[in-house]
Parts: sequence; C-alpha cells; structure tokens
Amino acid sequence: MTTHIDGSALGKLRLRIQALRAKTVDNGCTEDEALAAAAKVAELLDRYDLALTDVELREAACERLEYETNRKKRIPLDDCIGAVAHFCDCRVWREKNHAGQARYVFFGLRSDIEVAHYLADLIDTAVRTELGRYKTTRAYQALRHQERSMANTSFALGMVSSIAGKLVAMKADRDDVNRGAGRDLVPVKFSIIDEELARLNLGLRQRPARTRMVSPAAYEAGNLAGASLTINPGLRKT
Repeated sequence: MTTHIDGSALGKLRLRIQALRAKTVDNGCTEDEALAAAAKVAELLDRYDLALTDVELREAACERLEYETNRKKRIPLDDCIGAVAHFCDCRVWREKNHAGQARYVFFGLRSDIEVAHYLADLIDTAVRTELGRYKTTRAYQALRHQERSMANTSFALGMVSSIAGKLVAMKADRDDVNRGAGRDLVPVKFSIIDEELARLNLGLRQRPARTRMVSPAAYEAGNLAGASLTINPGLRKT
C-alpha cells in the first residue's frame, strides 16, 4: 500500500527543506552543521519520494545541474564526487566548460541533484578550510618546501576518502530503513535515470582509477579531519 502525503504536508516539507538548505557556512554555520543539514535534507526527500507511486516517480523529468570547479586541473572533490552522487541517488560525470575548466554534472531527479550540488559545495569548502588549518600546524611547518605539495595533496585525499566512506555508510543505512518500510527507491530511480541517459546517448565512459604516491602522515591527518566532521542524518523534532 502506498501512503500519499497531502498538499499541506508537502508544503511544510518543502519549507523545511528550504530552511535546512539555507544552512551554509556563509550564513554562520560550521561545516559540521552544514553537512548535518545536507544529510537531513536527503532523509526528508526520501520520505517525500516514498510517498509517491512508481508511476508518479516516472512522470518526474530528469534534469542536469552543473557544479563549476573554476579550475582546469582536478581538485580534491574529484575523489569524493562519486560518493556524493551515490548518496543523492543520481549520476555524475566530469566535463569541461567553454573556458576549458572542469565541472561536474549531476543528472537525476531535480530534488536529488540540488542536494548533490549543495553537498558537493559543502565538502569542497570544508576541505579547503581544513587544509588551511593543516598548513598552520607544526608538522606541516617542519616540512621542506619540496615536500609540501605532496603533503597538501595527501591531506586532501585523506580527508575526502574519509568523507566518502561516511557517505557510503550513511546511504546504506538509509536504504536499509527504506527497505524495512517495504519499498526500495533506488532501483526505481536509477532505472528512470539510466533510461533517460541511454536515450540521450551522451557517450559517457568511465575513467580508470588513478594511482598516486602519498605522504602517510599527511594522509592520516586529512583522514582524521574528515572523520571529525559530524554528518548526522537523524531528524530532530522541532
């Protein structure tokens, strides 16, 4: 049996989602609070999608939303972007804009890609902030100049790897909850997305994983920084 949400409840849901998405670092929230808000948005959207029938889901159009990196080279977020898309039930690919700069393209249901864009921005900001703090530590200051570039890369990689692991674990928990409620949203959503991608025939291809040398100490410092970010998907009553 499918339980529908009435118009009033949907209105309140959308208002709450907007309020949570307004929680950004620029508005005075910490990275922890902003990431927790993103997780709450994802859970609210799950509740909304669970109230829709498969037919209603299939009637929703797939869209694309670009996240501009403003860089020609890869950035740390590249090693976490797949986990972001997975967490938000959408697809993602990397392409170049007209200026030759890299951007990520999220593709899926509108609400999902908006959360993915929001979460990508939060993670990118968090990594840059924590890397800046790492550069002020005694361990970093003790490095020789030629060692610092690898340390920067290693720290960022360790941090996004930790965050990606969290997102994957949280997504698994959310999916278990949804299946426990009697419905699995993921196959339905991705069948819609993949059918639309096949129709568009974009010629996407998967790139091979990169192998890189890292500084173990810097990687561990970044991993700890990522682990310290609290991403709490639980919803509190207000």
